[in-house]
Amino acid sequence: MSEHPVDMRKSIRTYGIVGGLLFVFTAITVGVNLIHVSSVALAITIALVIATMKGTMVAAIFMHLNHEKKWIYGALVLTVVFFVVLILLPNLTVSDTIGTPSSYTISAEQAAHKAEKAEK
Repeated sequence: MSEHPVDMRKSIRTYGIVGGLLFVFTAITVGVNLIHVSSVALAITIALVIATMKGTMVAAIFMHLNHEKKWIYGALVLTVVFFVVLILLPNLTVSDTIGTPSSYTISAEQAAHKAEKAEK
């Protein structure tokens, strides 16, 4: 950050505005809680929208992530890649035959069973 007084005033003003907005959204959260929304799903949706807006403001302004677009997009791409891998990972277990008896072992067991019957 620059140490020029005009830039400092602008930053302090931005922090004040965001702090005020966080206060307003907290009041909205309390208000929504007091209203007792009819549907639980609607209440959760409203709460998540408010929390997302508050979290975005904190991350962008107080954590200075609004100047880190390259790193943010990199993390987003990495998240999508890991998500796809985790979604597709169970598909690899469908073709996994470890622990399932093969036709050869079944045939051998059936032959042994027939041999035991023949001996009796």
